[in-house]
Amino acid sequence: MGIMGLQLSPINALAVSQKPKKWNNYLSSSNPVPISTSPSFLQHKIRQNFRGRIRMQVVEEEFEVKQMRDMAAARKRWESLLRDGKVKILTPREAGYAIQLSNKALLDVRPSTERKKAWVKGSTWIPIFNVDDRFDAGTLSKKITEYMMGGWWSGVPTLSYDNQFLSNVQDKFPKDADLIVACQKGLRSLAACEILYNAGYENLFWVQGGLEASEEEDLEREGPQPFKLAGIGGLSEFLGWTDQQRAAAAKEGWGYRLIFSARLIGLFFVADALFLGAQQVGHYLQDLRSH
Repeated sequence: MGIMGLQLSPINALAVSQKPKKWNNYLSSSNPVPISTSPSFLQHKIRQNFRGRIRMQVVEEEFEVKQMRDMAAARKRWESLLRDGKVKILTPREAGYAIQLSNKALLDVRPSTERKKAWVKGSTWIPIFNVDDRFDAGTLSKKITEYMMGGWWSGVPTLSYDNQFLSNVQDKFPKDADLIVACQKGLRSLAACEILYNAGYENLFWVQGGLEASEEEDLEREGPQPFKLAGIGGLSEFLGWTDQQRAAAAKEGWGYRLIFSARLIGLFFVADALFLGAQQVGHYLQDLRSH
């Protein structure tokens, strides 16, 4: 997931949440339109609704273009930090050596959904983005949209920027501390490095490729799953249809694959049972109506 997309997502949620508000006000009016509304009035309302939808589509497209531009600008800034040596690059194995031999601190900026699956022993967890637990109209609309647009498959939750990120880091670490910053894939940790560098932290180390790029022997792990599987979820994880699980299957052999094959067969049985059950309920309701 693009980092700038996560940063700007509350704006998109606000734009989406404005659309139903108009209709709620209209429907809750104390002077509702009578059923025998004139055709001209109905045509006016249809045109008005159509124009509103067009405007909303234009706003969303403009926002997506802005996200792409912001992301491109962010990448240039991050590349400059790395190129100029303001943030040093470490491979996961080098990060493991630095933690063991130099006693450097590892700052884990991943969301809670990834952290609880696997973490580096002794690391400090301060997420830059975390799961958005709010249930206001805008956030709920955003959650539904992201779920329908693929969240059900990938299992990626709705995330929001933690405004307390910098202050939380400052509470834990002085400005002259050696900080190894890591996330799952390496993108959010770059954004964290930029924030920390601008705040005065100069001894920053970025884990290239994130924890997902590490091998089991690179870092001392705690948690129920390997680092490579900490960032997956949803139906794709359940069925074993992720790149990370396919790579694991190539190493583990048929025993690993049989587990997910059994899950797929079970899913077909459940879907078939639900379909037959729905048919039976339909026949039952039809018989009730006929009597």
